[in-house]
Amino acid sequence: MASPFLVGLTGGIGSGKSEVATAFAARGVDVLDADEIAHAISRRGEAGHRAVVESLGRDFLRDDGELDRAALRRRAFDDATFRRDLEHLLHPLIAARLEDAIGDFRGPYGMLVVPLLLERGGLRKRVSRVLVVDCPEQEQIRRVQLRSGLSADDVRRIMATQLPRAERLAQADDVIDNAGPRSALEPQVVRLDRRYRELAARVRDAR
Repeated sequence: MASPFLVGLTGGIGSGKSEVATAFAARGVDVLDADEIAHAISRRGEAGHRAVVESLGRDFLRDDGELDRAALRRRAFDDATFRRDLEHLLHPLIAARLEDAIGDFRGPYGMLVVPLLLERGGLRKRVSRVLVVDCPEQEQIRRVQLRSGLSADDVRRIMATQLPRAERLAQADDVIDNAGPRSALEPQVVRLDRRYRELAARVRDAR
């Protein structure tokens, strides 16, 4: 079976990627979230969990044997070398699980939700279009604080590990403006869904 037409959905923390992905899924689009897959492969008994424990030791385990994701996240933000080591362990496993799931896609096109699609680049070559969900940086900070309780400085530290907003937008094929109310998303999703269906059909017809 031919590989499906894939759209890569990305955006800065707090931009509303999950909300947009849900809106596309409601229109019958096959959606995969790399973060959800990362969580799945790093549960106790899974390959990612074993890789972290074997390489980094048991210091990052909770009392119940699951990985202490909060501790891993803090260390990764504080230590770039540790972050690269962790990514080296997990990213190939995530990519393999994504490929398996993509093989089950049955819709007109598929969507991969990858927060660091442009920063890491590994999956960039796998998608035909890059869709960036965008909102002002102050709005990102406000939303993340509201949902997580992090300080503004902590949110800025996370944002500093991601591409600056202008650079992210410069690499986008398509942009969804998520600065406003939720009702403003629907017409943008409808328009892009129609466009992606047309592009996917052209690719299929050209094969």
